[in-house]
Amino acid sequence: MATYSCSQCKMSVNASCGACDAPLVNAMLELDDGTSVQVSECPNGHGKIKSPLCCGQDMTCSVS
Repeated sequence: MATYSCSQCKMSVNASCGACDAPLVNAMLELDDGTSVQVSECPNGHGKIKSPLCCGQDMTCSVS
């Protein structure tokens, strides 16, 4: 399951799909300009999200 953490306050969040309740998995999304964005996606194809925000910055999640 994707667990996002805030490096400032140490808050953490687990993410699951609202459509099927499956735990989201980490992935990297390649953009047209060649850059990568970390996302979490539903393993059943219901979509993906960018990392949540906390303390004014993106929360991080290790990609395995």
